[in-house]
Amino acid sequence: MFKIGFIGTGVMGTAMIKNLITANYEVSVFNRTKSHAEEAINYGAHWMDSPAKVSAVSDIIITMVGFPKDVEEVYLGEDGIIAQLKPNQIILDMSTSSPSLSKQISDAAHEMGGLALDAPVTGGDIGARKGTLTIMVGGDKEAYDKTKDILHKLGSSVVYFGKSGNGQHVKLINQIMIAGTMTGLTESYLYANAAGIDPESVFKTIGQGAAQNWSMDNYIPRILNNDYTPGFFAKHFLKDLRLALDESDKLGLDLRATEQAKRLYEIMVDVKNLGNLGTQGLFKIY
Repeated sequence: MFKIGFIGTGVMGTAMIKNLITANYEVSVFNRTKSHAEEAINYGAHWMDSPAKVSAVSDIIITMVGFPKDVEEVYLGEDGIIAQLKPNQIILDMSTSSPSLSKQISDAAHEMGGLALDAPVTGGDIGARKGTLTIMVGGDKEAYDKTKDILHKLGSSVVYFGKSGNGQHVKLINQIMIAGTMTGLTESYLYANAAGIDPESVFKTIGQGAAQNWSMDNYIPRILNNDYTPGFFAKHFLKDLRLALDESDKLGLDLRATEQAKRLYEIMVDVKNLGNLGTQGLFKIY
């Protein structure tokens, strides 16, 4: 059985690590702040002091970190994964990052004789805990074939999309769709309140029809309970929207609705300093 290294023990990463340990994989972990890895360590993960040390003891290294600059540092930094990569070792970045960075990391891995995948996910903290994430994979087919069983311990839907960077493209497509559902559910909730109609009854009703969507099913109950803890941080969603619009510019697209969603999340994150709330906190800016 493969030995797995896992870097990034946030909300998503910790849940994924626990699922891997439950499936009897040996998992070594690193996080910039060790205290944030305590839950994973207490569950049975082995602590390592750097990404390079994780790489040294692992057959497969999985990363789940916040921003592209974090991805770049973890892989290409002075004490990063690539510096210690061994022939046929597999790196698997499950962060949401840029397709071009995924390609850069893949090329660096190939120079060391390794294999690389970009495999971002969707499904939030609930999907991470339940092992029902949707995983979008790009990169080396040989690496995908070797890691399919591992990925299916983390997600109920795992789809291979071809060359390096394509997993990231599909994740950005996903975030474009979610941008619309998040603004829609926020303004629908505000409308129900203004009209004096019980929001819980409203969303129970429209959730049975054409308006039904994952964001509404998972975030409206939290809003009704005044729960803005992050299943997915608003600051990370804003990062994803910026990535999506950057890539759209390269493709010659003008995504006006996504641009407007980005502006709203910029108000939430950059102006109101609410980036550590979940994405469902958007209506606090209205």
